[in-house]
Amino acid sequence: MCVALPGRVEWIGHRAGASIPGRIRVGKALVEVDFILLPEIAVGDYVVAHSGYAVATVPEETATETLGLLASDDPG
Repeated sequence: MCVALPGRVEWIGHRAGASIPGRIRVGKALVEVDFILLPEIAVGDYVVAHSGYAVATVPEETATETLGLLASDDPG
């Protein structure tokens, strides 16, 4: 099973062919992603990334709530 997690856009590189490289922060980790599917994205936005691609934007409140639940020791 694959899981897509929300992350905050930290860096967006220059478009190179069919790729827009970048990084998102998921918790304490920086994750390399491609923003080609979301060319209008901006630093500070929140996205859901799957298989190395940012696939959707999400509201900050939703992203932080999800990440908080994942970081919690309480399973329910």
